[in-house]
Amino acid sequence: MARKPATRSAPALPNMTAQPADPSAGLLPVPVPNAGPPVDEAVARKAAAEAAFRSLDRNVHAILGSAVGGLSVVGLAQAWGDWATHLALSPGKQMELVWKGWRKWNRLTQSLWSGVGGEDPEASIEPLPNDRRFASPAWQKMPYSAIYQSFLLTQQWWHNATTDIPGVSRENERLVEFYSRQYLDMLSPSNFLATNPELMDRTWKEGGQNLVRGAQALAEDMARMAAGNTAPRPLAFQPGQDVAVTPGQVVYQNRLVELIQYAPTTDKVQAVPILIVPAWIMKFYILDLSPENSLIRWLVGQGFTVFCLSWKNPDAGDRDLGFDDYRTLGVMAALDAVCAITGAPAVHGIGYCLGGTLLTVAAAVMAREGDDRFASLSLLAAQVDFSQAGELSMFTSEPQIALLEDIMWRDGYLDQQRMAGAFNMLRSQDLIWSQATKAYLEGEVNRPNDLASWSADATRMPFRMHSEYLRWLFLNNDLSEGRFVAGGAAVYPADIRAPIFAVATERDHIAPWKSVYKLSYMVHGALTFALVSGGHNTGIVAPPGSDRAAYRILQHDETSNHRDPEVWAQSVVPTPGSWWEALRNWLLQRSDERIAPPPMGRAELGYAARRAAPGEYVLLR
Repeated sequence: MARKPATRSAPALPNMTAQPADPSAGLLPVPVPNAGPPVDEAVARKAAAEAAFRSLDRNVHAILGSAVGGLSVVGLAQAWGDWATHLALSPGKQMELVWKGWRKWNRLTQSLWSGVGGEDPEASIEPLPNDRRFASPAWQKMPYSAIYQSFLLTQQWWHNATTDIPGVSRENERLVEFYSRQYLDMLSPSNFLATNPELMDRTWKEGGQNLVRGAQALAEDMARMAAGNTAPRPLAFQPGQDVAVTPGQVVYQNRLVELIQYAPTTDKVQAVPILIVPAWIMKFYILDLSPENSLIRWLVGQGFTVFCLSWKNPDAGDRDLGFDDYRTLGVMAALDAVCAITGAPAVHGIGYCLGGTLLTVAAAVMAREGDDRFASLSLLAAQVDFSQAGELSMFTSEPQIALLEDIMWRDGYLDQQRMAGAFNMLRSQDLIWSQATKAYLEGEVNRPNDLASWSADATRMPFRMHSEYLRWLFLNNDLSEGRFVAGGAAVYPADIRAPIFAVATERDHIAPWKSVYKLSYMVHGALTFALVSGGHNTGIVAPPGSDRAAYRILQHDETSNHRDPEVWAQSVVPTPGSWWEALRNWLLQRSDERIAPPPMGRAELGYAARRAAPGEYVLLR
């Protein structure tokens, strides 16, 4: 991190005060110098004044930012201005858009004429593979086929209108395209009763009772908003009761983490234990959902001794906790505890999402200092290079981060609702509009599964930590470019010599798989890369037995040539089944020695069993 140059203040001028005249001398008062306040005091007054001015700006920005949901209106205005100006100066692009608009209208007209004889018209455009809004056969009947096809053609035209305009910066182009897509998703015919044949059919069959239930749900939500009730809703799956129920004990706790040791279920266990570092943005139990979906329970059943960090949900008192605090109080403190309790000289580290990024930083610092206590690293949907950070980068521009910093400066943290809102916008079709349609028009009570309930259990972000990782990782990409400082010096992932098992998911909107793939260019040791089916969460929560699960494997070492990610993916036939089994086999190749299970904690070493899993921190909301 660049150090701000010191500012040099001008020397204080002496305070000239008049001495009383000497009556006997008959002279006028003579000014003599007075030392005045010390220079340090003047500098302090100046700093206090500057801080007051900055504080005023921060408060104003925080108030305005909160009023617009934490989104930077300035950044968006700059993006739209960039787009509009360059489009106005591009007559060729304008003519192309007119031409494409005429072609789309012609295609739609021909499609509609094909259904004049009473048959279903031929589609002029097909929805994208992940767009399930118009999958029902009812949408293929007139007039609904004309409605949804004209919508999709309009959506496609706007994509053409907001992209590939000479002179528009890449960042602004992505912002304009993203927000125009959000607006069109809001206007989708699937969101309105009169233009949705499935809703019309349901309303007819139920005699409008679905609309009555939906109106009641809408009234309850509006009353909740009007009353300013921002308390989190009760979870459908409660930690410790429905999810996070794998037996274990909290064996260490500090102001930031609880360390959970899970009870063995086999007579013998692998000699090398596992330490799991989850992301701190959400609760750890995405890896310990319902028993049938729990990676932690499954690993314990495979004969591994498993430990997992549970991060505290920070409050205003934690505002000054930084990224390096999360490394030292989290990863390093837990590593010390695991080695002390088990007596193992080395540990398998597993990190999920930003927990994997933090684990990589910790491993790089350890490599720099000659600490070889990681036998291997497994990084699940975790990025080290953030130059292709997916649509999440929409919320990490300079204006956006500056606004979030001012909001966090006032509150001490970033509220979980703003975090959840940003993630929901990335998949607004599924997480906003389809949910609203289901609740208010279909009148269905939302019955989420364990994963959906977990996603509603959001956490807060401390001011300093959130600012640091947004700037250092997402905005500046310091970790992959050698500028990231931890433990007092720069860290380099290339220093890591422990073997790595990196998992990426095909439909990841947070850590795109090609971004995760870049790790193969950055490390010099052995790397196994697994590209698995599913998204950021669903691809990771993929227990054995799933009919749709599949994965591809790349083996890379210091003698391997590098391959283009798309070329590699197309050349490998997916292996049916869960990647969990591939990870187990990979770990066993590096630690296939079985011993008696270690004790649950070691009180004599300061790691006594404190309370039953899942602990207290996971319950803080």
